[in-house]
Amino acid sequence: MAKKKSTFCTNWQKYALQWGVLALIIFFLSGLGAKVLGLETPDPEKYCPFGGLQALTTFLVKGSLPCSMTTMQIMMGIALAAAVILFSKLFCGYLCPVGTVEDLLKKLREAIGFKSVTIANGSVADKILRIVKYALLFWIVYMTVSASELFCKNLDPYYAAATGFKGEITLWMSLVSLGVVLLLGVVIDRFWCKYVCPLGAVSNSLKYWVWLVLLAGICWALNLLGVHVAWIWYLGAYCLLGYLLEIFHSRPKLLLLGVTINQAQCSHRCYSCRKSCPYGIDVPSHGNKVTSVDCTLCGECVAACPTKALAIGIRPGESEKSRRFTRFLPAIIAVVLVVAAAIAGGKFELPTINETWGTTENMALETVTVKNLRSVKCYGSSMAFKARMEKVRGVHGVKTFVGSHTVVISYDPSVTTADKVQAEVFVPSHFRVESPDPAKYPEIKCVTIRTEHMSDKLDLNYLGIQMRLSGKRIFGLESEYDCPLIIRVYMDPAEQADEEWFRQVVEKKSLDMPVHGGGVKSTPVDFEFVRMEKGEKMVPVAGYLESMFDPFTAEYSGKYPQGDTTVIRKRVEVYANQPQFIYEIADQNYEKPIIKRGLPFLSNHLSKEEGVIGLYLKLNDDLVPSIQVRFAAPMTGDRLWELMTMDTWTITYSADDVRQEGARLKFDKPGRVLPYKSDK
Repeated sequence: MAKKKSTFCTNWQKYALQWGVLALIIFFLSGLGAKVLGLETPDPEKYCPFGGLQALTTFLVKGSLPCSMTTMQIMMGIALAAAVILFSKLFCGYLCPVGTVEDLLKKLREAIGFKSVTIANGSVADKILRIVKYALLFWIVYMTVSASELFCKNLDPYYAAATGFKGEITLWMSLVSLGVVLLLGVVIDRFWCKYVCPLGAVSNSLKYWVWLVLLAGICWALNLLGVHVAWIWYLGAYCLLGYLLEIFHSRPKLLLLGVTINQAQCSHRCYSCRKSCPYGIDVPSHGNKVTSVDCTLCGECVAACPTKALAIGIRPGESEKSRRFTRFLPAIIAVVLVVAAAIAGGKFELPTINETWGTTENMALETVTVKNLRSVKCYGSSMAFKARMEKVRGVHGVKTFVGSHTVVISYDPSVTTADKVQAEVFVPSHFRVESPDPAKYPEIKCVTIRTEHMSDKLDLNYLGIQMRLSGKRIFGLESEYDCPLIIRVYMDPAEQADEEWFRQVVEKKSLDMPVHGGGVKSTPVDFEFVRMEKGEKMVPVAGYLESMFDPFTAEYSGKYPQGDTTVIRKRVEVYANQPQFIYEIADQNYEKPIIKRGLPFLSNHLSKEEGVIGLYLKLNDDLVPSIQVRFAAPMTGDRLWELMTMDTWTITYSADDVRQEGARLKFDKPGRVLPYKSDK
């Protein structure tokens, strides 16, 4: 048997694409993209064609898009489908990072001389294992459409590795799938791609597109006849048909491109093509053209053939000049389709949700469009926005576009106006840049400016960061709805800022923020400065600190005997006639979001203890943020300190779900016990 030769030089276009894509993914997801180019680190599944196909299915079934999927992902999915139908599984052969890793694992195995396990194509084991990817495809698409969330994230090995196992994953699923790629991929060539990958199931089934068109025709005919069949049955039929065609009719023929074979030149005994093929396809057995469902047109067999009997083309026997050109075609087509999909995806946008309610036949609705609403960024936030708009009198519909953070609101002009609707969309907010020292600043200066194109809470945050980066001592900003929008800027009394300075800061087209580890993150903004109001005013710093502070309050209930029964009563009532105290730990850092995120867990942990009445985050008498625990006997300050500094907290999620979890907050210095003073 001839020794296998390297295909690196003769099939360099494949390796250039494979390793180039993998290098780009590592470059951006490692943070180097942000450091070197100042570009935002992308979502690991931003351009995943499988996510796009799931999004398209969800849109066709429910009229909405899952997660943060946009037209971009859908067009990537359509590009993949077009490539498979017309040519072959080009994404699998040239662009998929998981496929690249499995190819590298094969080369590692060959380098160390590790013997592989071969599962012969068409064997009983091969046919049984092929059902796994179709079962996964059915499960993933069903879960995605049902919940409007990309369920594939739960087990996608690429997504798990790219996010450092910190994304929206199910840990055991991710570990199993990654183990399949890394461990079984060493032993069996392309095990994940061939037997497990749901995208592989989609790609293989699309090679039988004539049969799928027939299935779609049957579905259409049933609908015309008034026979309404649940979408899940269509999904099941698609998966079952794809699997049966793959195992019983493994050679689809209606493809424009393929590996052609000059049988006269083929030695039929060197087996170089089969050994080089990632899927172990017996190339010469296919006659004049390889039609295997597994073929990705990767060109490895062509590059390995010592007699030059193989080529990528339409028909065998083409000229040498044509052969030299056509071997590059799969790589060229793959790149062209991705670029075309990216361009097309940027030309239009499908709505994430398009919902109406409470309409009548004769109701003439008008619309108002609000742009740059950054809080609308996925299906969940779109539904939350819809729920808020349902409470607004006169509003009867919402359409959201998460890619551009745009909402279109339908309203009845006889009941409300566009200005009133916009006012309901706007959420007044504040942004604290820093907290002034009350001892140094008894009063601070307040300047009022007017702006446009700032509809979202995040917009005020961005503007606040712009002002902080300007070098002037700005303490904070506060917004209030009006046309134009009211922005109050609180600053050091010694700072001077005229209208031109405000205009330059507000209308800066990008927010360039330094990122951890070096580099700059650039975020596009489109704010408009209108004017600066006349008359600066001085405000007490105590009032400013209180207005900027976001408090936290949690008060508990408990079960208490009342006669022969047990009733639930509020603890503030139970301990109303007993001496009460406050255990206070004060720290300027307690106003940071990371502390606030841990407070519900601390509250949950403490709520089980007898004598604990409530937990609060507030400013104390010295205007310092403080965590305050309200308690009465038998609880003591020492016991509270012991409970708060435990390494593990007892967290109750439900009556049947009580867990021991690591402490979410750390405390270094004990607090003090103070008499409780009612706010009334």
